[in-house]
Amino acid sequence: MGIYGGLMIISLVFAGIGWLVQRKLRSKFQQYGSIPFSKRMTGAQVAQAMLDYHNIGDVQILQGQGMLTDHYHPLKKQVVLSPDIHNGRSIMAAAVAAHEVGHAVQHANAYIWLTFRSAIVPIVQISASLQQYFFMFAFVAVGAIGTDIFLLIAIALFGVTALFATITLPVEFDASRRALVWLDESGTLNAGEYDGAKDALFWAAMTYVTAALAAIVQLLYLLLIFLGNRR
Repeated sequence: MGIYGGLMIISLVFAGIGWLVQRKLRSKFQQYGSIPFSKRMTGAQVAQAMLDYHNIGDVQILQGQGMLTDHYHPLKKQVVLSPDIHNGRSIMAAAVAAHEVGHAVQHANAYIWLTFRSAIVPIVQISASLQQYFFMFAFVAVGAIGTDIFLLIAIALFGVTALFATITLPVEFDASRRALVWLDESGTLNAGEYDGAKDALFWAAMTYVTAALAAIVQLLYLLLIFLGNRR
């Protein structure tokens, strides 16, 4: 089957799983995005209230574009919210806005996993751009000259990507935890609304879990091929 064949199968399997998770997330987005919460605040107002609660005054709240594009930019110190979240007054808008501010709180508190993830971003970008070339070199070299040095380099490069995907998990789960604690303790959401926000953020986190599992399984597959070639 070869290196590419195995990776292709793994990629297709996890692409399917990822598609199902994304579909579930979009259904949750539509479900909770259509339910207003009692405070009737916009997502931008929720984000500002959470920043004020944590005495964070150097983070901007901006409206971005698209759907499910919400993120926190640590270098620019910006919480970027998609239009439906920025202007929305729904449970989903409150949950997502609070989650992204959760990253800003992590940044302000020098949360170790966020700091580490931000530090390795340049390495990850270089690694991702080189991976495909070394996979190709590995495929040719093993068949032509009987060496697996390029495969070993490819494994190291992919290991960086897998590490980044794994580190992302505690960062995302912790941001959701901070968001939910604040939404509850501040009284922004009542009990029923809180359960909806928790459900929505759970499915958002599952997208990162799927990505991390895919990266880890692909890395293990390459390691098994390398070890098999060494026998």
